[in-house]
Amino acid sequence: MSVLPEETLRALELRKDGLYVDATMGGAGHTKMILQKLGSEARMVLFDQDEAAWGNAPKDDRVLLVKANFRYLYRFLDFHNALNVDGILADLGVSSHHFDTPERGFSLRFEGPLDMRMDRRSSVTAEQILAEYSVEELQEIFSKYGELRNSKTVAKTIVEQRKIKTIKTTQELKLLLQSFVRGNEHRYWAQLFQALRIEVNQELKVLEQFLVDSRDALKPGGRLVIITFHSLEDRIVKRFFRNGGFINPIEKDVMGREVEKRKMKELWNCVASEEELKLNPRAKSARLRVGIKL
Repeated sequence: MSVLPEETLRALELRKDGLYVDATMGGAGHTKMILQKLGSEARMVLFDQDEAAWGNAPKDDRVLLVKANFRYLYRFLDFHNALNVDGILADLGVSSHHFDTPERGFSLRFEGPLDMRMDRRSSVTAEQILAEYSVEELQEIFSKYGELRNSKTVAKTIVEQRKIKTIKTTQELKLLLQSFVRGNEHRYWAQLFQALRIEVNQELKVLEQFLVDSRDALKPGGRLVIITFHSLEDRIVKRFFRNGGFINPIEKDVMGREVEKRKMKELWNCVASEEELKLNPRAKSARLRVGIKL
């Protein structure tokens, strides 16, 4: 079920003959909803790096599917003569399909290999990270991407364990670290798995590149709509809309004047309504931000 559906349509301010991008097609819920509002002259470009999602692309003459990560958005839009876009949407949530497919390694509930690759053509897996990263590198990703308070202890435990036996599955990892869980158990595992997933897929670096590409691909007045699911992503999007970059505080010149890089501004942001949360609890952590190119 797509999150914030009505808010997404309002944010994009769709034109019947417009050019739109769904940068994270997934199950194509948002895509189909947008297509219903567009006319026969409109175009949509869909991005998805996961082969499991490609079959979800609507069979529609207005649609072009790009089987790649949205970090390459600008180069593919340029190649397909699809720049000066009216609106770009990115739902950054991990799809239910990933969590419900044990062999992908995202699930907290099921035994599965420590994979976590969104794009299975990529070579780096969570197992490889746990087997090869140093204590310092593991501590950094657990602290930075998972915000675990005992990240150093967790990192040391993993490095000691791999001297004896490689950690290959999600349940082996949870069993190893069970005694180190702090606070709410589900939240703790969710943060730890999130940290690994972000590192495997380089999600925050990819997001930064995507935001810059989106700004350059939009026409003046075009809308960029981003749905985030955790504070790390949301902070990056908020900062980009605020000052056009990812440095905080705002960059200043030698005279103390703000360096203007913005070229975009945030129009508004929102979270899911109580009515939506009753139907779709997954939307609880979602926040939509809409920016316009100046």
